[in-house]
Amino acid sequence: MRKIKKDDMVRIIAGKDKGKDGKVLSVDAKNNKVIVEGCNMVTKHQKPAAGNPQGGILKKESPLDISNVMLLVDGQPTKVGFKMEGDKKVRVAKKTGKVIA
Repeated sequence: MRKIKKDDMVRIIAGKDKGKDGKVLSVDAKNNKVIVEGCNMVTKHQKPAAGNPQGGILKKESPLDISNVMLLVDGQPTKVGFKMEGDKKVRVAKKTGKVIA
C-alpha cells in the first residue's frame, strides 16, 4: 500500500515549488515519482501533429520525487502511518491519528 495516492492533496517540501499545495494527478510507484497539478511546470516544444495541428510551446507538469511531497490532512502536512482496522489496512495521519480515506 502506498502512502501517497492519486487525488490526494499534497504540499511540496523541497525544490523550486517549495510550499505550494496541489492535487496528485498520477503516481509512478516503480520510479517513486508523482505529478502534482500546477507544480514543477516545464516548457515543451511540440511539432505540429494530428492531435495538435498548431504545434507550439506547451507548459506541462513534470514528475517530482515522492520524497519531496507531504500529504495534507485538513490543511496540515503530516506523515503517514498504517494500522489495521478489522481485516483492512488503512492510512493514518501521524499528526492527528485520523484515518485517511
